[in-house]
Amino acid sequence: MTLALIVLFTFLGSIASLLGTLFFLVKRPIAENFSDQLISFAAGTLIATAFLDLLPEAKEAAGSANVFMPVFAGFIIFFLAERFIQLFHHHHAHNNNPSTYLVLIGDGVHNFIDGVSITASFLASPTLGITTSLAVAAHEIPQEIADMSILLANGLPKSKALFYNFLSALTALAGALIAFYFAAFVEKNLYIFLGATAGFFIYISASDLIPELHEKYLRDKKFSHTFFFLFGIITVFAFTTLFEGFK
Repeated sequence: MTLALIVLFTFLGSIASLLGTLFFLVKRPIAENFSDQLISFAAGTLIATAFLDLLPEAKEAAGSANVFMPVFAGFIIFFLAERFIQLFHHHHAHNNNPSTYLVLIGDGVHNFIDGVSITASFLASPTLGITTSLAVAAHEIPQEIADMSILLANGLPKSKALFYNFLSALTALAGALIAFYFAAFVEKNLYIFLGATAGFFIYISASDLIPELHEKYLRDKKFSHTFFFLFGIITVFAFTTLFEGFK
């Protein structure tokens, strides 16, 4: 049952991100505008999932162990991973074809980590797994749209860009299945995986998404970004509160 839920929600997250990129190809102006709202929602869900769900679960699983070190390690690891990815992302404006595949590799690594995070969360509880999957899907959709724009800017045909994006999205399923295969090890060190996931989410929200929200607000002066950010937080809070009994 747990494996079925893991596969289902990892797959749904991958399909959602692919539908986002497909919509971007068909209705680019609308997708770009919708992406702004989704980034705001993603920032709220990520930060709320980290503080309201992942950290309490990690603390409970840690017992007397120090739960803050995995959080700190997760934050630093994602910083270093993003530095590696950004090393190649900035080349997209120069139509540098090798960078296209390096962007896909970086995206694949990111998706793989998301899959591991989803499995670790489901091993803690179904509710936490679903909440984590929601947060992952929310931030994956705008990211995949951004990656699609890079692939197209690099001169890749739409059909190839979509196909490569699909292959990259499947790495999330690979990460989820590998983590489940080593479930005994993951469960033994569950607080480390949950804490690291919280660190990932805090980093993505605080260093990537929220600064982008500030930038968009200064440019557009739209309060809707703040609304969707708060809506993301409220969604996670409501979900975790309503389904607390299922943990």
